[in-house]
Amino acid sequence: MRLKQLLILVLLLIISNPTFAQQTTNKPDRVKWFQDLGFGMFIHWNVDVSLGTVISHSLAGASDEYVEKYINELPTFFNPKKFDPDEWATMARLAGMKYVVFTTKHHAGFCMFDTKTTTFNVMNTPFKRDVLKEIITAFRKQGIAIGLYFSPEDFLFFHQNNIPLGRLQDKRQFPMNNPKLMEYDKAQIKELLTKYGKIDIMFFDGPGDGLREYAWSLQPELVITRDAMNTPEQNIPDKAQPRPWEACYTMGTDWQYKPTNDPHKSGTEIINMLIEIRAKGGNFLLNVGPKPNGEIQIEQEALLREIALWNFANGEAIYAVKPLPVIRDKDIWFIQSNDEKHIYAFITKKRDDEWKYGQRREFLFPMIEGNAQTKVEVLGYKSELVEYVNNFDASIKSAPTPLGLAVSAVNGQRFYTNRTWPNAVVLKISGAKFKVAEEVKTSKSGIDGAQ
Repeated sequence: MRLKQLLILVLLLIISNPTFAQQTTNKPDRVKWFQDLGFGMFIHWNVDVSLGTVISHSLAGASDEYVEKYINELPTFFNPKKFDPDEWATMARLAGMKYVVFTTKHHAGFCMFDTKTTTFNVMNTPFKRDVLKEIITAFRKQGIAIGLYFSPEDFLFFHQNNIPLGRLQDKRQFPMNNPKLMEYDKAQIKELLTKYGKIDIMFFDGPGDGLREYAWSLQPELVITRDAMNTPEQNIPDKAQPRPWEACYTMGTDWQYKPTNDPHKSGTEIINMLIEIRAKGGNFLLNVGPKPNGEIQIEQEALLREIALWNFANGEAIYAVKPLPVIRDKDIWFIQSNDEKHIYAFITKKRDDEWKYGQRREFLFPMIEGNAQTKVEVLGYKSELVEYVNNFDASIKSAPTPLGLAVSAVNGQRFYTNRTWPNAVVLKISGAKFKVAEEVKTSKSGIDGAQ
């Protein structure tokens, strides 16, 4: 009888005290923190980088001979002598990236960290260094939040246990259906979440049932993105989405380093994607694929530096912001600060020579209601002069009108020698209200001849 009473008491304690209950969702305050980060760096790097192949997926459906060569031979080639995580982290910070997500274990099952669960890891390569530890140290020094990518599906495990190498095609590929795989994954997650200090973000690329709860039990403050929120790849939703969500994009056509036939997006395309994603309430996780020698390829470094220049002037419009009821009017995107004191209007360009340096443009914002105290600024530009031009009025003029806020501004940002800057100019509007136009219902006559 006393044992029964004791069990009831324990049960009541579990129900009444949330610390005893299993965590099943991200904590709301941590989700808000994550949303305000806005922009992050995704890093795909795996043992098969030496081949320049699609990361891990070449194993799916591969012959036994290919699989054996992959497992036994590829680790002998991994020796990135130019690996400099401090350079990566510095580049990320300069570009305005507030968090990083690194592939600790992709689907192939190769671990880019020092693990006791398998010999198929970075310590058993000529490099013999804990890549993950060095990356975490470098990015922490730059004040960048740490995120870990982890694949619950493991092609090495599948190969060793006679399970087809593929994704989401066999019930044994799901940890919840495979106790041995669940135990294996949990052992690796425990290493990741106990050996490297506080981890901020976890990206489970695969079925995470049972694993996300285990991860939260180890680090309750962890924000789990994929598997706990919408994380579209290579796609931006048509409309603003319920928050939180995160868009994941490559710079070229592949996630890992691709040495051939890989056209990259332009810096303007990527900057416009960042603007659109933030206006729609999402985070932007932009990928880099380091080369086999550890360097970020020159094309991707150049793009990061173009993004860095734009963010250097306009970054305040990207962080700690939230969507407005109307997010776009033709080529102009809108967003507001979390405290609703400022509205940002992103003036994007279809051509490099659109809104030229030193040129004045007029805008009418029907959805913005201004007043005598409304102030308009061009981010990164003081609006006092245009270089080498005397007696030129570069001031911003704004006025509330019955049709909306009228603004006249000069583009005085000289970022390139040829004075051609193809990227968006941002107007910061303070002391104004955003209004949604009332929908006017119309009707059409049904009389003959009116069709």
